[in-house]
Amino acid sequence: MERPESLRQIVQQKFGFVPQLFEELLRTNPAVAEAYLQAGTALQQGVLSPLEQQVVQLAIATHNTCHYCTAAHGTAALGMGLSPEAVDAILEGQLPDDERLALLVETTRQVIERRGWLSEDALQELEARGLNRAALYEIIALVGIKTITNYINHLAHTPVDEVFRPVTGRPAYRRLMESTAV
Repeated sequence: MERPESLRQIVQQKFGFVPQLFEELLRTNPAVAEAYLQAGTALQQGVLSPLEQQVVQLAIATHNTCHYCTAAHGTAALGMGLSPEAVDAILEGQLPDDERLALLVETTRQVIERRGWLSEDALQELEARGLNRAALYEIIALVGIKTITNYINHLAHTPVDEVFRPVTGRPAYRRLMESTAV
């Protein structure tokens, strides 16, 4: 079986459909699709819960103003029980009410804005607030993975799948996208 077709089957099994992002990757460079899938599979064994990972990825996609990934991860987080208000807060650059999720979003933003250069004092403060190095390293891994797909979506203008529309209709999403029209 041809490599793109075998990857398409893996994507279909994982998501129940083949998202437009993967259509783009499989058409253009299947190695990138495979790297993304393998990294995601590896991080399923990480220390962050699936919801926490979605929240971190939503914060990254929001920072990068990725039209596709904000919709995808916002929809996934809603499906895992995150409130629409919490999704809106992240999209608007604020913090969700949940203390742990707020810490993850705040830390993700610090990592991105400081390019990983967190001072020893900042690291000790995160530890005191309940975020250990394992979680921090996972956030950094997610930043790397999401940056790949965010930038590809920027270049490809990937159409947002219908299944992710619960987020694209939200005023907070529309405001975010309008703030950075190219």
